[in-house]
Amino acid sequence: LLGQILDHWFESEPLKATLATDAVIGAMASPHTPGSGYVLLHHVMGELEGRRGAWGYVAGGMGALSQAIAQAATARGAHIFAEKAVCHVLLGRDGEAQGVALQDGTEVRSKLVLSNASPQITFLELLPQEQLPKDFVQRIRQVDTCSPVTKINVAVDQLPSFLAAPNARDGQPLPHHQCSIHLNCENTQLLHQAFTEAAHGHPSSRPMIELCIPSALDPGLAPPGCHVVSLFTQYTPSMLAGGQSWDEQARNAYADTVFDCIEDYAPGFKASVIGRDILTPPDLERIFGLPGGNIFHGGMSLDQLYFARPAPSYSGYRSPIPGLYLCGSGAHPGGGVMGAAGRNAAQVAIEDFRHL
Repeated sequence: LLGQILDHWFESEPLKATLATDAVIGAMASPHTPGSGYVLLHHVMGELEGRRGAWGYVAGGMGALSQAIAQAATARGAHIFAEKAVCHVLLGRDGEAQGVALQDGTEVRSKLVLSNASPQITFLELLPQEQLPKDFVQRIRQVDTCSPVTKINVAVDQLPSFLAAPNARDGQPLPHHQCSIHLNCENTQLLHQAFTEAAHGHPSSRPMIELCIPSALDPGLAPPGCHVVSLFTQYTPSMLAGGQSWDEQARNAYADTVFDCIEDYAPGFKASVIGRDILTPPDLERIFGLPGGNIFHGGMSLDQLYFARPAPSYSGYRSPIPGLYLCGSGAHPGGGVMGAAGRNAAQVAIEDFRHL
């Protein structure tokens, strides 16, 4: 249990609760849920420029990371088809992957196919089910993709000024503006209560909020004097109680709750808002192909990790279809901006390619 780990090392309740947020990020789980301690480990196991557990911003926004990978690939001869939806994986006479068919009818032939789409899209939508073992299909259908995350992107015309650390007179960013700011984390019981509400189908009345201001470090993201604020919030159920949908009214009502909370910590925040973009779990699924809105392509619970990710006997990136590999967050070791699944899958694919 995460609570036991934190109680062993720390005494301060706000510190324990703030650390606990990294144990429940992206998970429909409470700090009291068994196995939550692993998610905390997953978030601190990496390193940045030699500093273990450190995180950083990508200059130019997260899209710049994708562009850097794309440029490295094209420099080595890769051809990239942007905004070309894949219709299905092409199969040979013996059931092996031979490329992909695009929705516009184009066929891209290849000896190997690597998919960083979710296991659900890869195996349940892009392949004929009769080509896959029944127990494998059943396992993929049973993967827990429940997600509590609603992401809110905000444009503001001034830097938030927090009661705990008011802004300087010149309005320039202070050190805390350049970090991850955690709100509604005074104690772990608050997080547990927020989870309990969502477990019963209701958005948290006092949601967990992780607030970042990337423009405080990267001014080019916003006009002079203005900023972009990224709000990673939970808990919001994918399905609301009583079968209610996440319509415009429900989405705005939840966002208003989040903004009211921020206002308590930083008076004037709501008045500074120029625009906001609200992405509930169904929005994250529809726009980004995240099953259930889950940022990890499936829960990072102990029953869905290591040899069981995405399914027992298929944790080594190879799939039941020869020549088809899974290289996204649904593969071992799971989600996060670290590229481990992709790197490992590429090495397996290269090894197999040498024997073709």
